[in-house]
Amino acid sequence: MIKTDILIIGAGPTGLFTVFEAGLLKLKTHLIDALPQPGGQCSEIYPKKPIYDIPAYPEILAGDLVNRLMEQIKPFEPGFTLGERAETLDKQEDGSFIVTTNKGTKHHAPIVVIAGGLGSFEPRKPIIPNIGDYEDKGVSYIIKDPEVYRNKKVVIAGGGDSALDWAIYLVDVASEVALVHRRNEFRGALDSVEKASELAKLGKIQLYTEAEVKEVHGKNELQAVVIKHNNETKGETYLETDSFIPLFGLSPKLGPIGNWGLEIEKNAIKVNNGKDYQTNIPGVFAIGDVNTYPGKLKLILSGFHEAAVMCQFAYQIINPDKRFVMKYTTVGGVEGFDGTKKEAKKEVVQSIV
Repeated sequence: MIKTDILIIGAGPTGLFTVFEAGLLKLKTHLIDALPQPGGQCSEIYPKKPIYDIPAYPEILAGDLVNRLMEQIKPFEPGFTLGERAETLDKQEDGSFIVTTNKGTKHHAPIVVIAGGLGSFEPRKPIIPNIGDYEDKGVSYIIKDPEVYRNKKVVIAGGGDSALDWAIYLVDVASEVALVHRRNEFRGALDSVEKASELAKLGKIQLYTEAEVKEVHGKNELQAVVIKHNNETKGETYLETDSFIPLFGLSPKLGPIGNWGLEIEKNAIKVNNGKDYQTNIPGVFAIGDVNTYPGKLKLILSGFHEAAVMCQFAYQIINPDKRFVMKYTTVGGVEGFDGTKKEAKKEVVQSIV
């Protein structure tokens, strides 16, 4: 059984930053994530997309943010259980918890922190016969590495920011880019719509509006799609392609966590935001996009703040007899569990005789 001070469910940015805040308080952490690598959505869904609202970073790629967080928490030696989903939560007589994964791995901790973003994600798939036969054989629902499409023919379906942004980005990567949307109007940012429209006029994007991909074809791998136009006079278009990427969004689900007896509101976990982000189960906290409270902002920086506050209260639960005194890192430095220490240089004061 894996034992730790704080068990973190979810290894996205908020979960990773929790390791740092807990480490400052000399608390050990362990993370569980269903994905095979840390980073959450930033690693799995959009590692190459820029983020613009991280303090001190005018622009940073999602994957780079994860790498920097991993570097920041390295001195605190967190444990990871990756590729496994937290399945059950059992409260013990002493108030601690045992969390068991779908693969039977047991974790024991006095504090459980749910930092699972919006939960587990499932892509919204178009209703196309036999599309499942081509998944990972030309059909993908997310773009992890755009270089996969270097010099390939790509068809993207969707009308939101993701479809527009990737269509624009892949113009400089793929040999051909087609964008299919069932309406004339797009739901994305105005500048993205205008840029995609301009690229279509220049012939760099094949734009099909008021149309939908209705068929996929190929022997062992995807070779073509059939686009059906809403205007009957246009009929259908047979389009050869190497890749079909329907970007209709992701459907978030809490999964097994939803059965833990937590108070749920609109697929999010209600917490006490006036104090410590604790749930209705004492000792179980929820931070980041997975929680909800009046005035909640679903931003990474909000998750960072919630992690810092939560750790202060978790420390008091774990150490009820100790008086906690918060020290700024500029004063106390950062002392890792691996023996490393970062601290500001002390000024040398000399007396004048």
